[in-house]
Amino acid sequence: MKLTTRGHYSVKALLDLSFQPKFGPTSVNAIAQRQDLPAPYLEKLLIEMRRAGLVRSLRGSQGGYQLARPPAQISLGQILEAVGESVDPLPRHHPNDAHAEDWVTFTLWNRLHHKLKEALYSISLEDLYYDARSWQASQGQASSFVV
Repeated sequence: MKLTTRGHYSVKALLDLSFQPKFGPTSVNAIAQRQDLPAPYLEKLLIEMRRAGLVRSLRGSQGGYQLARPPAQISLGQILEAVGESVDPLPRHHPNDAHAEDWVTFTLWNRLHHKLKEALYSISLEDLYYDARSWQASQGQASSFVV
């Protein structure tokens, strides 16, 4: 599995939102600046994640985006799925009936796919938050955050 720019930026954005006090709203420009991401591209990703129910948007001068639910209830798999990432193995591959090796490798890749998918849906945004906080503490950093 290769994490594309879409997936990477989406995870960074939601992790950034999880670091906001009381998960308050944050502007796209603020997230983009902190994470060194292009704001127009980030806006499109946040819209997709809003449609998937991962974030909500608030209008007004104090508006922006915020998490729609607690970080413990948002999985890495949900984030990636919301922006169209796929972990499907060997798309459109069908094993050759005449070769046992094809079936063995096909079965192996399918099993690995299921394990990867299971792992992605078991890792929460909260897990990533604590990983990032632990790393910051080990670096002697207080609260600045860049993934």
